[in-house]
Amino acid sequence: MLAIMIVFIAYMVKGLSGFGSGLIAIPLLAFFLPLSVIVPALGLLSYGGTLYQSFSLRRQVVWRDIWPLFPFSLVAIAAALWLLVNLDTTTLTLALGIFITIYSLYSLLSLSDLHGGRKWAILAGGLGGFVSAIFGTGGPFYVVYLKLRQLNKTQFRASIAMVFLIDGGARIGGYAMNGLYTHHVLWLVLILLPVLVLAMYVGHRLHHKIEQKKFNQIISVLLCVSGMMLIAKTVVI
Repeated sequence: MLAIMIVFIAYMVKGLSGFGSGLIAIPLLAFFLPLSVIVPALGLLSYGGTLYQSFSLRRQVVWRDIWPLFPFSLVAIAAALWLLVNLDTTTLTLALGIFITIYSLYSLLSLSDLHGGRKWAILAGGLGGFVSAIFGTGGPFYVVYLKLRQLNKTQFRASIAMVFLIDGGARIGGYAMNGLYTHHVLWLVLILLPVLVLAMYVGHRLHHKIEQKKFNQIISVLLCVSGMMLIAKTVVI
């Protein structure tokens, strides 16, 4: 029941903002399930919602800003898959949590908006692909990049969904080739699929009722909470 509640909240946020399911669900689920189960399960589970969201919002995608991400993201995913299977990830989890927390706190301050060129896609694509393949939480790096590009609310949601479509497809293929989709993982996906559908619907309805400023604040608070949860996870471990 607790896992169902976590997944519902996580995917309601995804329906609202276009990202956030892994940021919320994985740190909490990791307290009672191994990462080797959670990450591939949520990767596959999310992909159905990502397919729907990216298709329905495809006309608002800012392709010129997201294409530069993919070469670096795909190379990083290949490297990270090896680490997921073979190496301890506690230090990387802690580093990710610190990064997310610092960035989100900056975003909540009343400072001038960030702006940056497409060259930042090198860093964002590499780190996003690397971290997403290990933890399923690479979204913050893609979020930072798209916020640097100063997309509006609709463009942001559409573009981040398309990034996850391509990034997620590469990750799912990698998980499958490494034998991570066991019967246990597939059963977990089937059980949680109806929860995803309902949560995405609720989040989609809420999206139309939230103004731009509040939307940005929700993203920042989400990142801050998720970052602190990741840090707490490494301390508990």
